[in-house]
Amino acid sequence: MHMKSVLAASTAVMLAAPAMAEPTAEVLHWWTSGSEAQSIAVLQEQFKAEGGTWTDMPVAGGGGDAAMTALRARVLAGNAPTAVQLKGPAIQEWYEETGLADIASVAEANNWAEVLPERIADHMKCEGQWCAAPVNVHRVNWIWGNKQILDEHGIAMPTTWEEFNAAAEKLQAAGVTPLAHGGQNWQDATIFETVVLGLGGPEFYQKALVDLDPEALTSDTMVQVFDQMRTIRGFVDDNFSGRDWNLATAMVMNGEAAFQIMGDWAKGEFLAAGQEPGVDFVCAPTPGEGFLYNVDSFAFFELDGEEKQQGQELLAKLIMGPEFQKTFNLNKGSIPARNDVPLDEFDDCAKQSAEAMASGSEDGSLLPSYAHGMALRGAPAGAITDVVTQHFNSDMSSEDAVQQLADAVANAM
Repeated sequence: MHMKSVLAASTAVMLAAPAMAEPTAEVLHWWTSGSEAQSIAVLQEQFKAEGGTWTDMPVAGGGGDAAMTALRARVLAGNAPTAVQLKGPAIQEWYEETGLADIASVAEANNWAEVLPERIADHMKCEGQWCAAPVNVHRVNWIWGNKQILDEHGIAMPTTWEEFNAAAEKLQAAGVTPLAHGGQNWQDATIFETVVLGLGGPEFYQKALVDLDPEALTSDTMVQVFDQMRTIRGFVDDNFSGRDWNLATAMVMNGEAAFQIMGDWAKGEFLAAGQEPGVDFVCAPTPGEGFLYNVDSFAFFELDGEEKQQGQELLAKLIMGPEFQKTFNLNKGSIPARNDVPLDEFDDCAKQSAEAMASGSEDGSLLPSYAHGMALRGAPAGAITDVVTQHFNSDMSSEDAVQQLADAVANAM
């Protein structure tokens, strides 16, 4: 055969053979602060290293509220992203509304059921089938302190709310802002749920903010919770309204405030700024027992196109890979969702968190955060937060707040 004929035949074969699809992913998320951006960059790099094409779609603001608004617009327009940061009951809500992709083949091939705490795994399933992948577990009920300020005033990290109040009063008398806080409703709700857990205990928290038990919602304990919220309001500076959470964290870093009550994503900000736990800042669980978790995860919409489906499978595999779980969480301040990732490189705050998650899995004190979308569907969660924020920003009595809380929950059911 002449060389010209050989080349023609080879070209014909090449044209006839289907091109190999490259994994592609358009990823919608709300990780835009310094530590968050570093963390999502880890996943981007790994995805690209596996031959994938990543299109980033970050939506800042509102603890994810703005991202959910953007997602709804995309889905209604028939243009759903490949993957979206979703969590808690919102995963099942979207499954019921639009359907989500089945990623059971990836989950089963990589033994997810064996390496995830059962309560965490349940969030990742839709009617018993895997439809989302967890990237981490955040502990919400943390209090962070500026070590220099606390040492200067002889203050230890509080173990009871009485100790917290006494420390805050001492700091305030010395001209120090006791608590850095951002006046956004989800931040108010974050403090509120830690007080519910601390004053009522894990069983009360489960009844009040997961089961929405009317007796718990109208109890004397709940009155005490609102009493403590009123006290805490007095420890916040006058300029808190509308402040983002990471700017409140910066106040602690910069010595403008002594404490912040915030999930361990705050630790990611400290670390990103080059600060060291035990040297520049200190951590402790908020007063009381139990572990409130907030799990970041990605869900996958049902999409046509082999390259998009391959992108979803690759993303799911990478997200739950031990190496990504380690590197991501070292940046983010959280701990791996997998229980088999070595913690040698993690700091003491993370090791405390992992131990508490393990024990909470055993004794039932591992509890979903209502404030961060893990415990409740949208309507009742929003109703609770509205009352909490209204109380925090007014002179409403604790008794009136409790009654409004019970009424709001009943109306949202």
